[in-house]
Amino acid sequence: MRQGGRMDRFWMALTRKKRNEDDGSDSKLARVLSLLDLTGLGVGSTLGLGVYVLAGSVAYEQAGPAVVISFLVAAVASAIAALCYAEFAARVPKAGSAYIYSYVSIGEFAAFSIGWNLILEYVIGTSSVARGMSGYIDALIDNKMSNALREAMGMNVSFLSDYPDFFSFVVVLILAALLAYGVKESTLLNNIFTGVNLCVIAIVLVAGGMNSDSANWNIKPEDIPEGIDGGSGGFAPYGFAGIMAGAAKCFYGFVGFDCIATTGEEAKNPSRNIPLAIVISLIVIFLAYFGISTVLTMALPYYLQNPEAPFPHLFDQLGWYEIKWIVSIGAIFALCTSLLGAMFPLPRVLYAMSSDGIIFKKLRTVHPKTQTPVLATILAGLLAATMALLFNLHQLIDMMSIGTLLAYTIVAVSVLVLRYQEDTLLQTTEVSVTLPDVCKQMFNVDKLKEPSKLSSSIVKGGICVFAVLVCAVCGILVLADDQVSAGDPGVIITLSVLAGVMVLLIVITSFQPKESTLLTFKVPLVPVLPMLSVFFNLYLMFQLDSGTWIRFAVWVVIGYIIYFTYGIRHSVEGALAKEQAALTVNGNGHKPANKAGFDNNGFDASHDRIVSTIPTENPRRSSKNSYTFNNE
Repeated sequence: MRQGGRMDRFWMALTRKKRNEDDGSDSKLARVLSLLDLTGLGVGSTLGLGVYVLAGSVAYEQAGPAVVISFLVAAVASAIAALCYAEFAARVPKAGSAYIYSYVSIGEFAAFSIGWNLILEYVIGTSSVARGMSGYIDALIDNKMSNALREAMGMNVSFLSDYPDFFSFVVVLILAALLAYGVKESTLLNNIFTGVNLCVIAIVLVAGGMNSDSANWNIKPEDIPEGIDGGSGGFAPYGFAGIMAGAAKCFYGFVGFDCIATTGEEAKNPSRNIPLAIVISLIVIFLAYFGISTVLTMALPYYLQNPEAPFPHLFDQLGWYEIKWIVSIGAIFALCTSLLGAMFPLPRVLYAMSSDGIIFKKLRTVHPKTQTPVLATILAGLLAATMALLFNLHQLIDMMSIGTLLAYTIVAVSVLVLRYQEDTLLQTTEVSVTLPDVCKQMFNVDKLKEPSKLSSSIVKGGICVFAVLVCAVCGILVLADDQVSAGDPGVIITLSVLAGVMVLLIVITSFQPKESTLLTFKVPLVPVLPMLSVFFNLYLMFQLDSGTWIRFAVWVVIGYIIYFTYGIRHSVEGALAKEQAALTVNGNGHKPANKAGFDNNGFDASHDRIVSTIPTENPRRSSKNSYTFNNE
């Protein structure tokens, strides 16, 4: 019995949820980010690789001129994830992004998993962009920097870079210092860089458009030079499979908009400005990608593209050397803004997690002058700089995607959980249910208008089964690709049955009553859009190689060691739960107060308030040396 009690307490610790009572108005971080700042942050952090590298690479290797369709498919998938992020921004205007969202809706263990995952994503993102910018600058100076470092300090280790990239190391440290100095100064610089970037894109569109030829979208197979793999020619030379493979790659060109959602404690009017900034930035980003891809593939045949530096190569071929240098400078500006967008959310996720006590609380220290989490920013910068110093670009990129896609999946699941969540304040007694009750509620025969415990449980169970079925479908599509292409009857029937059950689960979920909380923004077409997001994200995760999964597993194990040895015992939510439980010791609901008027847990025995000499996440100062917050 005692062992069962311990397991119950352990399970409660893993599933305890963060109270969604704070509207963000008491944040210690400075509220200085306007709609323009947020939009600039989203555009600047996303435009970069997609414009200057990805478009040419996908056109050359996967999709041909149909790269424009690949970008459209990727934009739709990203837009669904963006809508989920926007709803959570309206619900929970706090720092932490998917971390805080999953903490509110799912529980502490899932929240730690996602938060730790986001740390990996932002560290790798910062390091890879820094390394990419270093490589681009190195290419402009005929690889003199890399050759000198390789000769002087070559590293002959299989899992490390050929040479230590000190340029990337210094760039990341400078960026960390800039962010630590103050968020307003760094976003101002980001807005300037983003403006220059958009001007360069406009110049490229005009210059490239003047040399466009629609015939390059209709190249016949016999016109493709011998010795060149140009597929079947035409608009989609590699077929539907090439378009979808290109879309999977183009999807990563939209990663970055979620950094807007991490600024909930620093944005002005976050419930309005964050959803607007996400939507506006995605529209701007897609139009830029679509225009760049169109100009690129019309000005030069897809099989003649340079997959690593397509636009300098294009203008070299055209003899427009001045435009080539303008584009090169623009690429450096774009990578600078992408670097800021990758680094910007990292210290804030550390701040949110440390404020909740599930990683080391010292990281929550906010400097009184700059109002930024200085220690978290410095440590994050050191970690990212070290990664950029030691690993090459391909090793970093291989690790970048899995964390992003998993975070998107958790956010989509969290939207569903919160939208169909029962009002726990109204649940006063346990209600036993029978199988007929469950069958009736699956199709809401009684036409309930408000979620109940049963309807909420049906949704949660349906989401779990749906995720398992999606994994099964993705596994078949990836592992049995040849059989699917050949139309193997057994495989096709299996996929059809699984797809039918998935559709049934979506229908059952749609019958359940939704909560009626008024928000400034809500995801439309629930549950269809969030479930589609889950499918898209898991499918792309299944495209990643086993080495990426192994490295990801190692990172997760390190995180769980930290959580189970420190976080689970120092959780702020756990401490609050224990102190509330202590109130039931006496019949009047309080422990005996001491002479100072407080009980042994630090409660004000007469006013039900917690008094602490340590600043909490959102304290309201009650005296010179103490902080208080209501425990309502």
